[in-house]
Amino acid sequence: MAHFKQILIYAGIALLAVTAGLLLRGQLTSGSPSSVSESVSSKGSEAILAAVLPDLQGTSQPISQWRGQVLVVNFWASWCEPCRKEIPEFIEVQNQFRDQGLVFVGIAVDQPQKAAAFSQDIGINYSVLTGGMEAMSLAEAAGNKQGALPFTVIIDRSGNIISTHLGLLSRSKLEATIKPLL
Repeated sequence: MAHFKQILIYAGIALLAVTAGLLLRGQLTSGSPSSVSESVSSKGSEAILAAVLPDLQGTSQPISQWRGQVLVVNFWASWCEPCRKEIPEFIEVQNQFRDQGLVFVGIAVDQPQKAAAFSQDIGINYSVLTGGMEAMSLAEAAGNKQGALPFTVIIDRSGNIISTHLGLLSRSKLEATIKPLL
């Protein structure tokens, strides 16, 4: 019986710790897309545009190939519920603004086969690259100090990070940020 009480106490402490962590994360990640300091903008955009990551077929793709366009880089994973919610809206926005120079690039922080299956199931209509910890280091360089997903970076035609957003990004906030850049 004493062993059972000890397990209940540890479970209660663990539950409190998880709850506190989620509350803190919510405070850190809530709100609108954030503006980016000049230092983070410069270093982050250089890191992202210099990266070469494999696509879903395993072919290396330099992100710099999309320089000169309005670039929305979205770090996501198939197991991430907020990622799964925002991607259908990203597909619609890509369709709507593609001809105006908007390019989405999804960077899956996931196993390539899981990213490929999810991409096919949901019908992602933009380039998806894969990269484990290297991808998270790119997100960190762009300002994602929490290491959480989803994380979205908006880069203008000149290669400057204009905005970053940690957490679920609504279509209205996304469009408000990208429309002036198109």
